[in-house]
Amino acid sequence: MKRILLFLATNLAIVVVLSITLRLLGVEKILDAQGTGLNINSLLIFAAVFGFGGSFMSLALSKWTAKRFTGAQVIEMPRNAHEHWLVTTVQRQAAAAGIGMPEVAIYDAPDVNAFATGMSRNDALVAVSTGLLNTMSQDEAEAVLAHEVSHIANGDMVTLALIQGVVNTFVIFLSRVIGHTVDRVIFKTEEGHGPAFWITNIVAEIVLGVLASIIVMWFSRQREFRADAGGASLAGRAKMIAALRRLQLVHEQAHLPNQLAAFGISGGSNGFSRLFMSHPPLEERIAALEARH
Repeated sequence: MKRILLFLATNLAIVVVLSITLRLLGVEKILDAQGTGLNINSLLIFAAVFGFGGSFMSLALSKWTAKRFTGAQVIEMPRNAHEHWLVTTVQRQAAAAGIGMPEVAIYDAPDVNAFATGMSRNDALVAVSTGLLNTMSQDEAEAVLAHEVSHIANGDMVTLALIQGVVNTFVIFLSRVIGHTVDRVIFKTEEGHGPAFWITNIVAEIVLGVLASIIVMWFSRQREFRADAGGASLAGRAKMIAALRRLQLVHEQAHLPNQLAAFGISGGSNGFSRLFMSHPPLEERIAALEARH
């Protein structure tokens, strides 16, 4: 319940700030002075403010929300040899990658996972799950850390925020153009906007949003290949491949029965579902590393 309230509070804050910004810019209305046609300039600004504003405000809050949603505890002062190894390993990798020292955190979860987030290369967070620490060898965990440090060094968080901002802008802009056109051409509304505009706008946003997510996920998969290559450079190709093979083994052990596979959260690696995957299939990532010289 606490996590849901934090999520709602964050999104409410974003909406309030964006609404105030739009009013200050005088572009809260997308119709022209006569109320008959679209004010394209206002609509573009409206779409860009919401498209980029939401994306970058989420990025700015990413460390805060990640810590609270996962319960990640930042290692301020290592309490044992294990935590000391985590901090010194990330410190060494960050220096090699030419970035500022990220915060290092551990979160309690059975999943074999890790993530990196943050607003910039010099103000980031690397977090690993207890499931990963309990499952992987030290060499494998080192490679996972190197992968996450590479994400930060490559500026992947900012890059994906930019891409998300662009596609959000197009979704907001085009959905309102479609809604306006349907309202005027089919339902013959002459002034203002009728119910057809709002219904069509919502439907168009959903459809265009799905198409936009395919674009964002494609870019995300390419960044994963690049982070794997960076992880191999920092920790060694053999360790990176070993870490991916360990993930592959864990996924196989957790494989759902055939009758339930279609309802699994991870989805398949083939067919239509592939378009919505944020990460490439592990076998493809391993093959890409094995092909590197």
